[in-house]
Amino acid sequence: MVSQEQLDELQKIIDEGQRIVFFTGAGVSTDSGIPDFRSQDGLYHQKYKYPPETIVSHSFFYNHPEEFYRFYKDKMLNPGAKPNYTHKFMAKLEEMGKSLGVVTQNIDGLHQAAGSRHVYELHGSTARNYCLRCGRKFDADYVLHSEGVPHCDKCGGVVRPDVVLYEEGLNQDVLLGAVNAIEQADVLIVLGTSLVVYPAAGLIRYYRGHQLVLINRSVTPYDSDADLLIQDSFMNVLPKIKI
Repeated sequence: MVSQEQLDELQKIIDEGQRIVFFTGAGVSTDSGIPDFRSQDGLYHQKYKYPPETIVSHSFFYNHPEEFYRFYKDKMLNPGAKPNYTHKFMAKLEEMGKSLGVVTQNIDGLHQAAGSRHVYELHGSTARNYCLRCGRKFDADYVLHSEGVPHCDKCGGVVRPDVVLYEEGLNQDVLLGAVNAIEQADVLIVLGTSLVVYPAAGLIRYYRGHQLVLINRSVTPYDSDADLLIQDSFMNVLPKIKI
């Protein structure tokens, strides 16, 4: 449970910060109705014919596209999801000129929907899809409403989501942008991530400042490095911060 002392310290950090960067994970979007991965009710604790970690891998996508898309459309596309208070909080600080943007492991696009303009999507986005044969681009609705495996309406090639699957590397331009933002930050606020997925979690090591804030419901491997550690839900914390 967050204490008043912790809230006061967070308020001071945000008030004084001029180059805040947010680093976010799946926990940020659970208040929007999108399940995370590793919690009790997360995707990795649900039962499927194959483990979810296997389904969302590069080799599985190419070898079993029908099974991949059955899971993907059912569990990874959330067309009705809307940005929640946490997304809007971050977007507001960017609008005020106090934030350099968001580095996120999320693929749901809710940071942009909330108004954030500088978003480094380490794992891509479900909003973007492309034909493997001709490169033609498609939105999430096209994939969601296609029968079985989506195919390009121009050349017939298989359409795949622009997300980073297991066994694939991160986009180097996005990665460099994220590293640059983190290196410039005078405050780094980490929210809703277990910090166990690499190389994304390792980006925190590029932070050179002295105001590392971790807000998460559960413990992370970086808790001992935090200058301020708050283990509580975001809705018990952020609405109490004045911006």
